[in-house]
Amino acid sequence: MSTVTGHNFIGGSRSAAGTVTVQSLDASTGEALPLHFYQATPEEVDRAAYAAEEAFLPFRQLSPERRAEFLDAIADEIDQLGDDFVTLVCRETALPAARIQGERGRTSGQMRLFAKVLRRGDFLGARIDLALPDRKPLPRVDLRQYRIGVGPVAVFGASNFPLAFSTAGGDTAAAFAAGCPVVFKAHSGHMATADQVGCAIIRAAEKTGMPKGVFNMIFGSGVGELLVKHPAIQAVGFTGSLHGGNALSKMAAEREQPIPVFAEMSSINPVILLPQALASRSEAVAKDLSASVTQGGGQFCTNPGLVIGLRSAQFSAFVEQLTRHMAEQAPHTLLNAGGLRNYAKGVEHLLSHPGISHLAGHTQSGSQAQPQLFKADVSLLLDKDPLLQEEVFGPTTILIEVESDAQLKAALLALRGQLTATLIGEPDDLAQYQWLVPILEQKVGRILVNGYPTGVEVCDAMVHGGPYPATSDSRGTSVGSLAIDRFLRPVCYQNYPDAQLPEALQNSNPLGLKRLVNGEWSSQAIR
Repeated sequence: MSTVTGHNFIGGSRSAAGTVTVQSLDASTGEALPLHFYQATPEEVDRAAYAAEEAFLPFRQLSPERRAEFLDAIADEIDQLGDDFVTLVCRETALPAARIQGERGRTSGQMRLFAKVLRRGDFLGARIDLALPDRKPLPRVDLRQYRIGVGPVAVFGASNFPLAFSTAGGDTAAAFAAGCPVVFKAHSGHMATADQVGCAIIRAAEKTGMPKGVFNMIFGSGVGELLVKHPAIQAVGFTGSLHGGNALSKMAAEREQPIPVFAEMSSINPVILLPQALASRSEAVAKDLSASVTQGGGQFCTNPGLVIGLRSAQFSAFVEQLTRHMAEQAPHTLLNAGGLRNYAKGVEHLLSHPGISHLAGHTQSGSQAQPQLFKADVSLLLDKDPLLQEEVFGPTTILIEVESDAQLKAALLALRGQLTATLIGEPDDLAQYQWLVPILEQKVGRILVNGYPTGVEVCDAMVHGGPYPATSDSRGTSVGSLAIDRFLRPVCYQNYPDAQLPEALQNSNPLGLKRLVNGEWSSQAIR
């Protein structure tokens, strides 16, 4: 492979104004790949943000159909990234080819989902209250509302999903659908991957005649802070660590004009084992749970990191079964050396805690992460010990045994916010423990029954979010079509001439939308 030096993407062109370069690495061997990227200078960050700002008005004023064509074109370009691309991603991330091929399909599928959202039109949220000139004691003026994009969005690439949560991932797709240009900060763990996907977006933008600054991408360390603080940026999308998300949120809040940060951060995703399920199928649950914990090296934000069960002979048998299955799990090469170091530190903290016992797992050594199983005293959860609340990003989980339903309730109330919670139960279990649901609704964004949280479907109904620290803003989702809501805001038009109104609000309803007119849903034109 010949040496390649990649440039930043700014306003439809490539830019290399600086002298510092950063290098891509082989995730499995640590070997330096012959792929270098120019770190963006402060001036280039500035130019990228202003290029997005310049593109904003013409881009958001395009019809939903035109933006849908752009998203479909991106999907087509991503689907055409071939075997050489898959091989490159595998080298940068140590993820298997089948995983990358599946993620490529998910990434293009996200773009097509948002293209459907645009053509459907409900994201516009059109509401119309017609004038009531004869109303007493005061007449009502004509009021019409719909939603527009907030402005340029800064998106940070995620380490664990080099495609689906990165350059052309869900945040980028949602921002584009909302009419918001993007400035993307490439993740240092897969810069060459980002470069190729960025080129695919630019090709799609050129084919569909999008404004030149609709997509921009910068490389390097230290540039993220400059991006978040830039006055042209109006929102931030982030998937990563709690530390990183908190830092970005603080920067954004301290700006002269504060902006929202939609950060998906830390979750231990509790699994609650109900009695009859353990009595009837504990071996199968142990096998399936161990597979979920270690899937993808445990490098999913929905990885089940806490397992809770009521004290019983069946639970004791389950602990033995899960211990056996976890001991049989193979080690994993993680996404990068930094991830392995953090995982080793997390495991070491658990091993050294007096209230936590180690049930399964080999000693950490070499370049792979060893799967681990621990059991913690419930008092640590009830006392809100921070160690038990913190995500260990890798193939590890912790068992908790509770004495009673009352202690189970107290343990769940002690949990911080999560992305998911899972109930494993038989029908009678689920009926008997229905009282758990209101508690879980307060704690998580998604409640599962008899499944495992490591699969996140991209669709209209999905919620991938939850109360802090799972996310910085529990009112949104980073997966599914409602992700577009994060990058929209309402605008109201009062007594506005019909011909000058946005098409979504005109009397003739040229977009054929279902609109809320005088408090009633209607697809009809207004006569």
